[in-house]
Amino acid sequence: MSPPSKKKIAAKKKTGKKTTKEKVSRKVTSRKKVAKKKVASARNASKDEVAKRHTKTPDPGISSIDITLEERLKMIAVAAYHKAEKRGFAPGNELQDWTEAEQEIYELMLV
Repeated sequence: MSPPSKKKIAAKKKTGKKTTKEKVSRKVTSRKKVAKKKVASARNASKDEVAKRHTKTPDPGISSIDITLEERLKMIAVAAYHKAEKRGFAPGNELQDWTEAEQEIYELMLV
């Protein structure tokens, strides 16, 4: 395929028409941007959700341990890792491991 001539390029600039390849690349780029925004908003939402769950104060009659959110998340991650290790790191149960670990850590902190 030969490169476009200068006349064709000049005509294209005047009309403002885009080639099919340019249209497709623009659509792909915009879809990627939308996907990135969705992922970013989901990450922010999950961080906010985790922060809300972990900043709840327990009942006044129950004592709790004072630790930071980062420490608590690290404890949950370690517990979830050990759960996954016990089941041989089989894929598909990561969320269940995390939620069970989260519940266990929360219960331990309410001692």
